[in-house]
Amino acid sequence: MEFLESFPMRYLAPLAALLLVSCNPMAGEDAAPVVAPILTSEQAFDEFTYARPQEARVSHVALDLVLNFDKKLVEGTATLDVVAAEGAKEIVLDSNGLSITHVTDGEGVELAWELGESVAEKGAPLKISFAETDGAVTAPERILITYASAPYAEALQWLAPEQTAGKKQPFLFSQGQAILNRSWIPTQDSPGIRQTWEARIVAPEALNVVMSGIKQGEPEDLGNGTRAHSFVMDKSVPPYLIAVAAGNIEFAEIGPRSGVWAEPETLEAAAKEVGDTEELIDAGSKLFGDYRWGRYDMIVLPPSFPYGGMENPVMTFLTPTFIAGDRSNNGLVAHELAHSWSGNLTTYASWRDGWLNEGVTSYIESRISEEVYGKARAEQEYALSYAGLAEMVETNGSDNPNTAMRTPAEISPFETAGEAIYDKGTVFLRTVEQTVGREKFDAWLTAWFDNHAFQPITSEMFLADLRENLIKGDAELEKALMLDEWVYGTGIPANAAQPDAAAFAAVDSAAAAYAKDGTLPETKAWKGWTAAEQRRFLEKLPKELDDAQLAALNDRLELSATGNNEVLFLWLEAALRNEYDPAIPQAQKFLARVGRNKFVSPLFTALWDTGSWGRPIATKLYAETRDGYHSYTRGKVDKIVGYEG
Repeated sequence: MEFLESFPMRYLAPLAALLLVSCNPMAGEDAAPVVAPILTSEQAFDEFTYARPQEARVSHVALDLVLNFDKKLVEGTATLDVVAAEGAKEIVLDSNGLSITHVTDGEGVELAWELGESVAEKGAPLKISFAETDGAVTAPERILITYASAPYAEALQWLAPEQTAGKKQPFLFSQGQAILNRSWIPTQDSPGIRQTWEARIVAPEALNVVMSGIKQGEPEDLGNGTRAHSFVMDKSVPPYLIAVAAGNIEFAEIGPRSGVWAEPETLEAAAKEVGDTEELIDAGSKLFGDYRWGRYDMIVLPPSFPYGGMENPVMTFLTPTFIAGDRSNNGLVAHELAHSWSGNLTTYASWRDGWLNEGVTSYIESRISEEVYGKARAEQEYALSYAGLAEMVETNGSDNPNTAMRTPAEISPFETAGEAIYDKGTVFLRTVEQTVGREKFDAWLTAWFDNHAFQPITSEMFLADLRENLIKGDAELEKALMLDEWVYGTGIPANAAQPDAAAFAAVDSAAAAYAKDGTLPETKAWKGWTAAEQRRFLEKLPKELDDAQLAALNDRLELSATGNNEVLFLWLEAALRNEYDPAIPQAQKFLARVGRNKFVSPLFTALWDTGSWGRPIATKLYAETRDGYHSYTRGKVDKIVGYEG
């Protein structure tokens, strides 16, 4: 596809037409892109953006940027396609630390602009006034912004060569979710304002660049030690899904529409680990409709990546910590792939509806895993999910607003319990499936994705569609499903689908035996267990263990030698919370090489909560490792250890 010099969006009808919910969601892959609707309901309101999209909204972003590794910033231009309502006098964008040089319309006419007062984390509004001609204000079809990101913008992590596997070249990756992309892209940074985009990225010639868009041809050699890489995403996406990575990375093909990028030192192991990807794509398509994004590529990033994975379209970002050598952690790949339907294809308009992305995705992940890896593995993973939810509710209390799926107004959606978004959403949809029957539920869910493809959604819309197209006035079914209690209520509703008791029967028996009299599984039996079974056993360990018990556990089960980071983390967490000195060196090495917040924050918490034993260790270790963590992980650990920079 050629670069979109004359993008068709700007010729569409004015904003009034954009507010319609129907926007050709069934268009084929080759159909011309259409502007996604803007939802105006109360649930769709996003308090974390300054944008006023009903007045003027961004429909397309074209980036032309240079990656400046010396200054740790990106600089260049962003050209925005604008659709404005009649009478609109300005457009409001989101900015966090951007340094704006000047702003023009598509004809080069300077436009007045101002940055408003900055608010912590949210940033500042960038207000651009439309030009006045002969006493009338006319909204431009395009706005060009010349700018640079702030050094160390929150969305961008710049790694020195020594922080990579190869230790020869620097590395850059972005992480936009939730509201970090405004630190390197001037746009309306809200999930409900979907945008298409294109980009030209200039980087040192020794580096390859990937983005969450389709690569356009080969890189252009600019003759000055740099190359230009071009990408296009012609399907509207929430702006947090615009992502970039650059480094000494190479590509390995997995199948006709999939492959993986990684540093050469990691590539072989990464390619083997994701070898099931084509089967996973086929399973998702079979269950819930066509895969609509063309390719499904992945990049395995350096260990400082703060998440397990990020579902950036056509280029999932993955942590290397999922590589176990036996594909036992490939639920992560299934999860990020599942976002191709829930989260990327249909996206919450408000951050308060996090379950619509993550809960629905976790359910689809389970279904894909069952299709590819079998029912037993899927049932074990569901049991782990249910157990995590139950523990969270017990810890917080069943009436705590943190346990609600849709985050209530009194708390921040960025502070709600992850189990309420991921696990409770999974259990909810499993409950609906079991109540109405899998065949009916699959048909409804597939139609939901089809009818809302490339559009923003809300909980209100989801429940209304369920009632109209699945319940269909059946009063008994409505009562049995308890829909409102699930989405808006706290705790776990009484009708929750219970995990299969047989899923972990042998493991739970072994855990009970250990809790009773210290009987440990035999080494051979332990090694024959699945990773999920090993995790289950470790999660059921007594909270308090003495040195002799911990030493026996490690000797018999060889926990410190495991190649599975999920299992190793559980061992280290148990060891640290019980002040086990022999585990300190391994914990220090682990926290020095891994930046995944799922592991980092709990381990620092385990150290910190011990008081005088662990706090000096945590303080010294964090001083050594903090700069290598992403801003998201730093923000979490800063609060744990009381860090003040």
